[in-house]
Amino acid sequence: MMTAHEPDALPDEDDDLAGYDVNGRMCIVTRESGSPEELIRFVAAPDGTIVADLKRELPGRGCWVKIDRSLVDRAVAKKLFARALKMDVKAADDLGASVDRLLAAQLMQMMNMGRKAGQFVSGSSKVDAAVRSGAALAVFHATDAADDGVRKIDQARKAWHLGMETEEEIPSFRLFSESEMEGLMGQNAFIHAAVLAGQAGEGVVKRAKMLEQYRIGGQSRAAAGDAGRQKQ
Repeated sequence: MMTAHEPDALPDEDDDLAGYDVNGRMCIVTRESGSPEELIRFVAAPDGTIVADLKRELPGRGCWVKIDRSLVDRAVAKKLFARALKMDVKAADDLGASVDRLLAAQLMQMMNMGRKAGQFVSGSSKVDAAVRSGAALAVFHATDAADDGVRKIDQARKAWHLGMETEEEIPSFRLFSESEMEGLMGQNAFIHAAVLAGQAGEGVVKRAKMLEQYRIGGQSRAAAGDAGRQKQ
């Protein structure tokens, strides 16, 4: 049975990939068109290996895959990168995991920028205050954070949502364990955190939604107004 992401049929090996509109930003797996914000660009490095071009600035002909780990894995398994680029290229078996690491590093870098700009705070009391005051754009919890601490902040999110009659609750993300964050952020690791309004803060939310969407497939749960949880 075909999944929602899988096209009815893949092109034959000898066709010219009609419908794989590389220049028009069409996903090489689903054949669905999308904006650059909905797709990840891939290019061939000088040694012929496929690399993710997250900033969409590397030279050369590129191809696109929707922001979904399962689709990247499928493109590798079906050798779609070589067929789309019409080149003898090699996509590593762990390309999907490599993209996850790049997205995670990009998010952590933006979090550190937000902290330096005063747009990222950590600690349950500071997060609770930021949520109740309406200053928080989003909240973050370690995946292994205590349920009680998460529940208290969730109550603050709901109270702000109902009290201010906003369309959605403040987004909530659970993307990394405490130990994972310690490895990525060192002393800046956190159990609970909130991102505040500002350019850096908005950048954190954008990259968090992208990473979550990549892991769970489809639309980010936080983008849809639900509490996001890492796909196990």
